[in-house]
Amino acid sequence: MSKSPFTVNKGVAILIVLLLSFSVSKGQLADTLKDVKVKAKKKLQISNDERINTYAPGQKITSIDSITLRQYQFQSVANMLAQQSPVFIKTYGINGLATLSFRGASAAQSQVYWNGVPLQNAAMGISDVSLLPVALMNKINLVYGSSSAMWGSGNVGGALVVENEKPYFDTSNVFHHSVYAVAGSFSQYQLGLRSGFSTSKWYVAVNGFGQSAKNNFSYIDGAIKRNMSNASLSSGVGLLQVAYKANSKNVISLTGWYQQYYREVPRALFESQSVKNQRDESLRLLADWNRTDKSVHTSVKLSYIRDYMRYQDTLALLNTKNASNQLYTEAAMRFAVGTRHRIMIMAPISVQWVDSASISQTNTQNRYALAANYLYSNPSGKLKVALNLRGEAVDDNSYLLPGGNIAYDITSWLTLKANAQKTYRVPTLNELYYNPGGNRNLLPESGWSTDAGYVFHSNSANRVVLNHELSVFNRVIDNWIVWFGGAIWTPHNIATVHSRGVETDNKLTVGFGKLNLHLAVNTSYVLSTTVSSYISGDGSIGKQIPYAPRYNGQINIGFNFRQLYFNYNHTYTGYRFITVDESQWLMPYNTGNVQVLYTLPLGSNNLQCTAQCNNVWNKQYQVVNGRPMPGINWLVGIRYSIN
Repeated sequence: MSKSPFTVNKGVAILIVLLLSFSVSKGQLADTLKDVKVKAKKKLQISNDERINTYAPGQKITSIDSITLRQYQFQSVANMLAQQSPVFIKTYGINGLATLSFRGASAAQSQVYWNGVPLQNAAMGISDVSLLPVALMNKINLVYGSSSAMWGSGNVGGALVVENEKPYFDTSNVFHHSVYAVAGSFSQYQLGLRSGFSTSKWYVAVNGFGQSAKNNFSYIDGAIKRNMSNASLSSGVGLLQVAYKANSKNVISLTGWYQQYYREVPRALFESQSVKNQRDESLRLLADWNRTDKSVHTSVKLSYIRDYMRYQDTLALLNTKNASNQLYTEAAMRFAVGTRHRIMIMAPISVQWVDSASISQTNTQNRYALAANYLYSNPSGKLKVALNLRGEAVDDNSYLLPGGNIAYDITSWLTLKANAQKTYRVPTLNELYYNPGGNRNLLPESGWSTDAGYVFHSNSANRVVLNHELSVFNRVIDNWIVWFGGAIWTPHNIATVHSRGVETDNKLTVGFGKLNLHLAVNTSYVLSTTVSSYISGDGSIGKQIPYAPRYNGQINIGFNFRQLYFNYNHTYTGYRFITVDESQWLMPYNTGNVQVLYTLPLGSNNLQCTAQCNNVWNKQYQVVNGRPMPGINWLVGIRYSIN
């Protein structure tokens, strides 16, 4: 039996995780529950990326706050977003693929970025967010709506931007360490360690964990109660960051991220049995140079990402292996002209290729771009106008992507926003060259995306604080790509799809001394319907596209008192049609989830206890047809941090 190019002896892998798995950021250790805000103020640096902080004043951007990151620190980004955002997470059940859908967009139209680098699989053009651990992330932002001019083609529906700790330098030679252990339902276990130190010249942080689970939960199959089989999971993850401050102007940093997941794939309800399994391995390397002068900031990034996947099914005699590769480099310069004008120029280059028996030969996709972002602020600072322009060439195709967004503060508590972008998505390597089934005649998806709204925020110094945001959006995409067929599935440009809807984010906080109560409600209404189809008589005209729920929402209610935090989360996901003519659908589902955090100070150190109970009402539901989700389940964790 051939081995994966990343295969490591299990004992060695565990040893590597234990030795190289320390890292706690200074900010995380210093965090207490007293000063946490669910929504970051727009003037704060909510990201390490200036495209978010500076050049998107009119876009809707949601920053996941530090307390939410701690609530879900032992889970995946997919679980967190499913419970805490209106972004639809299409998950194929336990151990299955989980993808993003922003505002009715497809998975390939919803992008993921890691420290500014595209994280999509080079072959499929999507990212499995169930394999993104919250434990590694310091900042997570959701960018709603298209921003192709800033982030590149493919960013049609929105973007998930995940970031590791930004290197910091301390003349007092600061060391930080932590260790944590987790146990949960269905034989879930996790062990992780973090460590880091900072001097006036060096920053080093390592972070890693190992986990395993049987996932043998019970579910109802027709009228029969069964236990999930062939559903075990094991993984090892390690992240290393090293940064060197050469002088007051120059910082060089290196980041290496390796992870390996082995997942058994349980049977779907329409299958008699399953012996399928999948191994996912990723190696992500990033080198970054930043130079800051008085008026000019210059940066250069160089990244290499390799994703390896091996899928086996002995019943079907399948043993599929493929490795996708991406080499990405980006040079950027930003500067200010006076006090009113800011300019950022970027030159990203991406080369992608796939080594796979399922891709005929070894095909590549080359992307070259030149982008400019401009921000104007009026003297009072109330008006901000951002203009974005990107010229991009993908192999033999070239196109121009204009965009712009605007924000105006009517008062200190009310801001109006608007955003308009041209969108474009080039077919992926799989869509073009998959063997059998690839379609080299595919046209790129293209269209326009617009959204507008307002933000209301009361004075945070008051005892009662109300934050409310409303956004309406509209998007029309031509040449929408869909896979369909019989024995051999093939992608086709079949339709024009019109997506529109409204979203609201609401949070009320009431303080009574050391007791703070909170109530947050997020709602989403999305119509994503087929306007025209190249397939006559398919019944899709005017119908909702498959797996795009019209209604989606979350409620969070709870309190924090001193070092104790309690939250009850309730999620609702509406009907999901599974056919283009709406003839078949999945029923809506509600889930309730409880999170409890308690931090016990021990001198300069602290002990943090976490408890979660998911699906507390033990609902039977499916996100994707034939893939049952777990009933009531729990997770507890303990972290000891040394400052």
